[in-house]
Amino acid sequence: MTKHAPGGDGAITPESTRPDDVADVAAPSRRDWAGLAMLSIALGLIVLDGTIVGVALPTIILDLNLDLTDAQWVNSLYAVLLAALLLSTGTLADRLGRRRLVLAGIVVFVGGSLLAAAASSAGPLLAARAVQAVGAAFIMPATLSSVNTLFRGRYRAAAFGVWGAVISGAAAIGPLLGGALTQWASWHWIFLVNLPLGAILFVAVIVTVPETRGEKTHPGVDVDGALLSAIGFGALVFAVIEGPDLGWWTPKADLSLFGLTWPADAPVSATPIALAIAAVALTLFVLWERHREKVHRSALLDLSLFSLRTFSWGNLTAGTVAVGEFALLFILPLYLVNVLGLEVISAGLVLAAMAFGAFLSGASARHLAARFGSPGTVLIGLGLELIGVLALVLLIRDDTHAWLVAIPLTVYGLGLGLASAQLTGTVLRDVPVAISGQGSATQSTVRQIGSALGTAFAGAALSISLARTLPAALENAGLAGGPADQLAESTRQSAGSTIGVLRDHGDASPLGDHTAAAVDALAHGFADASRWAMLVAAAFLALGFLGAAFLRRASAAPVAQ
Repeated sequence: MTKHAPGGDGAITPESTRPDDVADVAAPSRRDWAGLAMLSIALGLIVLDGTIVGVALPTIILDLNLDLTDAQWVNSLYAVLLAALLLSTGTLADRLGRRRLVLAGIVVFVGGSLLAAAASSAGPLLAARAVQAVGAAFIMPATLSSVNTLFRGRYRAAAFGVWGAVISGAAAIGPLLGGALTQWASWHWIFLVNLPLGAILFVAVIVTVPETRGEKTHPGVDVDGALLSAIGFGALVFAVIEGPDLGWWTPKADLSLFGLTWPADAPVSATPIALAIAAVALTLFVLWERHREKVHRSALLDLSLFSLRTFSWGNLTAGTVAVGEFALLFILPLYLVNVLGLEVISAGLVLAAMAFGAFLSGASARHLAARFGSPGTVLIGLGLELIGVLALVLLIRDDTHAWLVAIPLTVYGLGLGLASAQLTGTVLRDVPVAISGQGSATQSTVRQIGSALGTAFAGAALSISLARTLPAALENAGLAGGPADQLAESTRQSAGSTIGVLRDHGDASPLGDHTAAAVDALAHGFADASRWAMLVAAAFLALGFLGAAFLRRASAAPVAQ
């Protein structure tokens, strides 16, 4: 039996840290396996939404007249709110019932999808993404903690193998479905497709998933902790996304927020202020969580979980890897559509090479895990991911054949499938069942922070690089002066969609017979900037690989008595 040690420190007892070592574990029923499938599909719905939006983003940018910052927020607002809410919803799942939270999440998520489909400008779309994030925050920790509770011992590896295969399958379908719906219907259908899927899933979860709860060990609700975490994570991602446009120290432009304006003539930009707010809020959050545990009140984050070395190193690895993975997912669709001039369906097919590799390796990851162990499999997977991204950095040019890009993406996807499910299982391996909701929510929060920062870092790196590469490319093509500078800035602000507009208009564009030269120059500059932004992904994946090496060592070490 896994339990917390008596006493005020909330530490996890040694005998509770290896729940999977228990030999006498009851075999899961058929209903449990069916429930696993439904829970996997529920989380797959969230994954599907992310990959669908990614491939359709260039079309949405053009249709709704979004700028680069808006485009980043379409992805990052979703991830920021998830990160802010997951710890709270993980605790709610343990207390109110995990199936109940999944069902509520499906309803809210589908409602947000309907609002997103009806959006006609940046504001309503971002508001709808916020609603989707609330629904996803209900679903994510509740599904993962349910699987962690229902499957123990030797059945757990198989359960997470199925989990990984379904998630990878959703990722594989996403680019194809998103490309097909966007090109043959409209981008609105990438959200409308969630309505029938959500309705079917709602009924299936009721039928197949048993209700489970955690043990309530302390009274109260940690409202202050939720607010501090939301402020801290939100301010951090805001600073990284808005930094290139607002200025990292000296203000570049006015910032209007909630009716207030931070002027461009202020002595310092809003960016360092946001970073300072994030640092203070997150520091206070940790201190507050320690205080809550000390006075025997419920805490949003059980800090004693980090006494488990597999949990600590696993979360560090998961966070850095998520930064790298989502940096790549933000840059690639923009490159494929704007630089190579692919139609959305073709871009989806190229991106599907990555997800197809993930599907293949995700289904077989448990066999490798049986030979090398889960931490060893994670290390192999991250090595393949890093090789794939570095190959992309070397290959990407403005004249690269699209299908050549698919080769390293397949290698990357193979690594993704190996690392994803096995990393999840390793992080949660030693977490007591009674607080698996908190453990799952903590891991999901770390991943979401990583995904938000991945989009933010990649967007910032792309914006900074474009400010250098686009003017230089235009000058080399014989286009200089004020109009060329305006064209470069327009391309940067539109996240490259200006290139596609000029390409479609040809000599009928305002540039006349200079259009072809301008398109070639802008595509060359955007490709150069994309390579620099992808180096951000490679750097964080390298850090994740290093973390996985320490995770493997921690996993092999005996539990301290």
